[in-house]
Amino acid sequence: METFDYIIVGAGSAGCVLANRLSHNADHKVLLIETGGSDKSIFIQMPTALSIPMNTEKYAWQFHTEPEPYLDNRVMHCPRGKVLGGSSSINGMVYVRGHAKDFDEWEQYGAQQWNYQHCLPYFKRAEQWYLGEDEYRGGEGPLGTNNGNEMKNPLYGAFIEAGKQAGYAETFDYNGAQQEGFGPMHMTVKDGQRCSASRAYLDPVKSRDNLTIVTHATVHKVLLEGKKAVGVRYKHDDKMIEARAATSVILSAGSIGSPHLLQLSGIGNATHLEKAGIECLHHLPGVGENLQDHLEFYFQFRCKQPITLNRELDLVSKGMIGARWMLFKTGLGATNHFESCGFIRSKAGVEWPDLQYHFLPAAIRYDGKSAFDGDGFQVHIGHNKPRSRGFVRVKTNSPDDAPAIQFNYLQHADDIEGFRACVRLTREIINQQAFDAYRGSEIQPGEAIQTDEQIDAFVRSAVESAYHPSCSCKMGEDDMAVVDSTTRVHGIDNLHVVDSSIFPTIPNGNLNGPTIMVAEKAADHILGNHLLPVENAAVIEEQNWQTKQRSAALTASK
Repeated sequence: METFDYIIVGAGSAGCVLANRLSHNADHKVLLIETGGSDKSIFIQMPTALSIPMNTEKYAWQFHTEPEPYLDNRVMHCPRGKVLGGSSSINGMVYVRGHAKDFDEWEQYGAQQWNYQHCLPYFKRAEQWYLGEDEYRGGEGPLGTNNGNEMKNPLYGAFIEAGKQAGYAETFDYNGAQQEGFGPMHMTVKDGQRCSASRAYLDPVKSRDNLTIVTHATVHKVLLEGKKAVGVRYKHDDKMIEARAATSVILSAGSIGSPHLLQLSGIGNATHLEKAGIECLHHLPGVGENLQDHLEFYFQFRCKQPITLNRELDLVSKGMIGARWMLFKTGLGATNHFESCGFIRSKAGVEWPDLQYHFLPAAIRYDGKSAFDGDGFQVHIGHNKPRSRGFVRVKTNSPDDAPAIQFNYLQHADDIEGFRACVRLTREIINQQAFDAYRGSEIQPGEAIQTDEQIDAFVRSAVESAYHPSCSCKMGEDDMAVVDSTTRVHGIDNLHVVDSSIFPTIPNGNLNGPTIMVAEKAADHILGNHLLPVENAAVIEEQNWQTKQRSAALTASK
């Protein structure tokens, strides 16, 4: 049995960061265990191919939820990365930190020293912003971020202009001083290639003598001696192997994998564990609870001009795009195509933005299938601060059996109301003058969808996961918290959880950026380093949030 100082389970967005930072000191012996394999496939590295790895068994756990009771009992797809880089190797590469108040909210929920002022320096340490460092952005970090092809398609600019015409702000950097408004969207792409956590953090340090990376291995449980984690048991090449951890075991298996592994190890709600035939070694009722996700749907329109990506979906066009990318790492292959966006509030009385737009100059599904013949464009729109809560619960004592996953999407009335605002506010935006030269008929939801009841029925049938599961091992100090503010599991020595599962609440944005930030900060906690000095960069907010919003658009047609 080999002994390491640190054992990291999962080489995803957080695990790659930790492997880099914890192995920086040559005296630290680090083991990184990943179920998947190499991330060097062209389908992972080429940004425009983003729909392929997410829907491929080789690169992603193809989880599905239990029937969702508030979505007409639909079973929802929940893919999670199973490859070096984890979900950062299969995601849409959108880089959104979240609003400053999302992190202030974390501290209000008991995550001490996780407010925006404490988190900002770790966002900056992680990032290599293509325009260079400023008060908000990092210039020397591992994670490359940019604006893709810089909005060459005129529809991107039309979307931003339409938002301004509808009365919203323009923001030139939603990851900087002001999230609220319309502007360019940023992505984790560097030199025309996906900049996953594996590429950013793992590739530069793979040759370190003190870092051992084991792929195609499945961790079965955390080994405990009393209330202390001492190692892990994992399967590799059909052999069961035990590895000891002298200092810490760190679970970075994601918001599905980390709570499931805790439960398989006897840590969780005693009632749920006993039903699955697992001896409860440490009753911790919050494990797997508080599960949150973002939902979204596609608001689609026909386009009156032949300028959309729907014209690039035939095999010849795809071949030419691929060839240019292979040779030069430029062109349509070098972007995720989400190059403009918006963040707005759903109604008066919402303190910071809770709706998010991704604009796409095509009418197409996330799986890459065209919605119809002809030109079109769409915006992905979702209510990003849900109040519905779900769970991840172990079903059996076998690590080969997936857990029960249920988000309880749209369980809360506020979430339903939020999606009504998504429909009405989006129509108001797209019907501005900026789109007059481009806007054809509404494909989805369809102009006949007007009343609350019609919108609710459409949303239940059409929403999809935005693939942001989180919060299932939340950080805090209340009875349902799983880890403390240093990421240590309550009541268990030498055991940490570091990934998006420890978010107390879900931020207003995509989760890869915040997950990497959390891992950067967690590394300092685990190593016992001094935290980076807080930064008090100004945050621009809507001062009249109690009363200001597009109230006319929210009036239902009965």
